[in-house]
Formats: sequence, structure tokens, C-alpha cells
Amino acid sequence: MMFCRCCFVLILLFTWSSAHNDFFTSIGQMTDLLFMEKDLVSSLKDYIRAEEHKLEQIKKWADRLDVLSSAATQDPECFLGHPVNAFKLIKRLNTEWRELESLVLTDMSDAFISNLTIQRQNFPNDDDQTGAAKALMRLQDTYQLDTNIISTGELPGSSSVASLTVDDCFDVGKVAYLEADYYHTELWMAQALKQLDQGETPGLVDTVNVLDYLSSSVNKQGEVERALNFTKRLLKLDPTHQQANRNLKHYEYLLSEQKVKATEEAEGRQRRESRGRTDDFLKYEQLCRGEGIGMTPRRQSRLFCRYYDNNRHPRYVIGPVRQEDEWDHPRIVRYHNIISDKEMEKVKELAKPRLHRSGVIGMKTSHFRISQTAWLKAYEHPVLDKIDQRIGDITGLDVTTAEDLQVANYGIGGQCEPHFDFAQMSDVPAGGATVFTEVSVTIWPIKGTAVFWYNLYPSGEGDNRTQHAACPVLVGSKWVSNKWIHERGQEFRRRCGLQETD
Repeated sequence: MMFCRCCFVLILLFTWSSAHNDFFTSIGQMTDLLFMEKDLVSSLKDYIRAEEHKLEQIKKWADRLDVLSSAATQDPECFLGHPVNAFKLIKRLNTEWRELESLVLTDMSDAFISNLTIQRQNFPNDDDQTGAAKALMRLQDTYQLDTNIISTGELPGSSSVASLTVDDCFDVGKVAYLEADYYHTELWMAQALKQLDQGETPGLVDTVNVLDYLSSSVNKQGEVERALNFTKRLLKLDPTHQQANRNLKHYEYLLSEQKVKATEEAEGRQRRESRGRTDDFLKYEQLCRGEGIGMTPRRQSRLFCRYYDNNRHPRYVIGPVRQEDEWDHPRIVRYHNIISDKEMEKVKELAKPRLHRSGVIGMKTSHFRISQTAWLKAYEHPVLDKIDQRIGDITGLDVTTAEDLQVANYGIGGQCEPHFDFAQMSDVPAGGATVFTEVSVTIWPIKGTAVFWYNLYPSGEGDNRTQHAACPVLVGSKWVSNKWIHERGQEFRRRCGLQETD
């Protein structure tokens, strides 16, 4: 049985958090991690101060005895001939050195270790780190970003700069390698090598490790000659590297026997460019960048902005809302300033304890949707009830049969791939648009606005033109509220028709 999902989307921008797994799927959830880390740093500084105080006491004791022993050993018998000196020597060795031993053995780290142990229960895990690394690669592909741009942190729309170290780049490349994503392995290992060549001091990574992954990744992509060159460079640094020596012979054999053809390398490059992505997905990424939008001057001339009172609705006769046409077929409209900052804060406050990974059915987690969601009922708070009423007033639809308000927060590179449900956006510095892939529409996020469209024709048939997707958030935290309004209950408000028309 088909039912209508008339999509009314409230665009919210706020940050919030709570202790959860899958931290990488919600920027809001990650804010708690910052405060937790701040607390750990404070605890660590307390430990350092305690250690410094202990060392200062030991140093003073050592300095005092150094002066005393230097003087005493110049004429030991004369020194010990004084009964006070003799008494104090025996006392020091019998008592004070034991006290010093106790001080040295005192573990000043107990409080810090205890705090760390407690907080570690809320730490991100390996899956979070992998998810965050894959998010960087997703942003890199969608917005066609050079690896160096991401590494230096100079992202479009960003007012701050946060850079990646050699070790960071290596770790991202290693995640790609373990996922058999040799294209991104090459990009990130090459960036790590570039930063090493520029003189950056690494932590645990060295040039040999980077070259090892680089040679393997380019070989996996069919470029044996480049793999050979990287291997030769590796062996100059470490001539005893066993795997590299074996690889060297293997690559030389392949090239000498002409096992690798130029056409095969060309095919390898072509595979790297597409990496199995469909034309639809490539179109989705293009729209996310604001390219290929199907808006013509003639079509643009048919789109208007207006003050809207929904046929002189009592609540909007004096104060109509601003309605803007985003698209004509299917009709997509945006309502401006539809929810206040105070209301947004209340919605996120109510949603905070309930955020969980989106798309979890049983034990399966959705990977096409990188976000966390919560569901709120209208009766839970007057603000939610007002929002429900406002949706009904503006759309002219009956919301008593609608679903609860869904609140979603997107994670690092958060996205929702093309589907026939719906999602939306918030006021973020870069990325995070909603795109309609069938009609080449890109709708950019604006804080406090609502975007509305029908997913069904009046006949009840699904409107395939409404296939849409949420683009990855490049910079910022994207929060949305979504409302599905069912076909049931709209019989006298949006009458049925036999034609598949808007």
C-alpha cells in the first residue's frame, strides 16, 4: 500500500553531544570528546605538577647532601670526630635515606591513571578512526580536493587551519590500503612522502614504510614501472629490506618480459578515475560541487519569491512567511525564518539523549547515510507542538497522521546517498547541499529555513523526479529536522487525480 511522504524539512544549525559509539557519524556527538580531552589534559597537568614538586624535593635533598659530603670527605676523621656529625650520618643512613626511597617510589600518577581509565570507556575506537579517515577520502572525491589542500587544512569555507602530520597522512593511506583502495593509498602515501621530503620530522613513521606502501599501491593499480622506481628508492635507504628485494626482482621480471603493456596501464588509470562509481553517483558528486545544475535563464524566470499566507490563514494574514521557489517541476519551495534560534536550541536539547547511528536495522548499519538521528513526539514539549502546528498551517496538510519529527546530525563528511525518501541540510560554511539527481537540482543549506516538496503525484504514484541525496559536509556541523506527512488524512486537502502531474 503506497502512502505519501510529503517532505517538510526544517533546517537547523547547532552542536550537541553525548557518549556514544560511532562518533564519526555525528559532529554534535563529538563535542563531548573535546571537553573530555580538555579534562584529561587538566588531569595530566596536575600529574606533571605533582611529579615536578616531588623532583624538586629530591633535588633539594641531593643538593644539600652534595655540599655536605664534599666538605666531609676532605678530612673524614676530623669531620666524624665531632659527635654531632657522627650522629647525623648514622641518622641519615638509617632513617632519612629510607624516607627518600619512599618519596622516590611514590607514584604520583594514580589520580591521572584513574581518570584516564574511567574516560577511556568513552574513547572512539578503531572503527571511528577508520570511519573518519574514509570521510576525508569521501570529501576529497566529492569536492575534487587536492590531498595537499586537506593536509594543510586550507579547506574552502574554513576560517581556521588544522593541518595533518606525516603520521596522520600515513594513517589515512593505511586505512585505504586495508580497504583495498589503492587509489587513495597512493594519494595519501605520496602526501606523506612529500612532507618527509620537505623536512618534516615524523613521529613513528619513516620513509621506508611510506615507500613500501607506495610501491605496493601503484603496483596494484598496474603501474609496475613506478612501483619499481619506488622500490629502488626504498632499497637505497634500506638495502637489507627483504620484501623490497623480492619485489625488485619481480618487477624487473615483469618489465623485461613485457608482461605489462601500455594499454593495460591506461586501463589501470581509467579504473582509478572511476573506481567503480556509477554515472548516477558521479552526477551526484557533480551536483554537490554546484556543477551541472539544470537551471536555464528561461526556467529561472519562472521562479519567484513572495509573501505567503496560505489562502489568508488566520496566523499568517498579518505576518505572512517568505516563500521562495527553488524548482518548478517537481515544485520545490523554501520557507525562510520558519524556526527561531530558541526553538532550535530546545529541539536539540530534547534530541541530545536519543541520538543514535542512522539506518540501523537489527544489527546492520547503513553506510550510505553517515549521521545520527533521534525522533521527537509533538506532545513531549510545547515547542514541538508549535512546530507541528506551524507545518500544518503552512502546508495546508493534516499532520495528525504524520510521522514524528526526525532530528539528524551529520558526521565527518556526513552524507546521505541518492534515495526516494528524503533528507536535508543546515547553514554550513561549505558542502552539505541537498541535490535532486533526476532533475539536476542543488539546494544549498540556509539556517532556519524549511524546504517542502511532494514525493507523490496526486494520483498516488511515486514521483521519481524527487530522488535526492544529502551531500557530504565539507566544513561545519549540519543539523536537520525532517517531517514526513502521509497521504492518509489528506483526502480533502490535496485531492487525488488520475494524471501524473504536479
